[in-house]
Amino acid sequence: MVAILVGFFAVVIAVNVTMARLAGATFGGVVVDNSYVASQHFNRWLDEAATERALGWKADFGRAADGRVTLTLAGPDAAATVEAVARHPLGHARDVVLHFVPAGAGRFVSAEKLPAGRWRLRLEVRAGTTKIWRSEGDLR
Repeated sequence: MVAILVGFFAVVIAVNVTMARLAGATFGGVVVDNSYVASQHFNRWLDEAATERALGWKADFGRAADGRVTLTLAGPDAAATVEAVARHPLGHARDVVLHFVPAGAGRFVSAEKLPAGRWRLRLEVRAGTTKIWRSEGDLR
């Protein structure tokens, strides 16, 4: 009976230690630096998101053979500038800032190459210094 009890708790502890190590190794870090400060901006962020959705724009991400990111946007002006931050979903690689150059008819191509793998792109479209649209999407 003692061997069964010791064996049971050994298995439980081994599983817990394994799961804790795996969880710690795959956590990419904090989402925001200060949760209280972020909460103060929440309603403004909701209003901005509603305004951006009302524009009806859409972004499609892709990857060119040379490692550059291709982007097709439905809606932006010709004078708009596009930037994105590529983040690794598990935080294993550093963030990469991408600057896009127009490629005609709502198409843009990044000036920088992005390493292979899964990435989460946070896209920003600006007209001058005014942020007019944001989007987020996965790139594989």
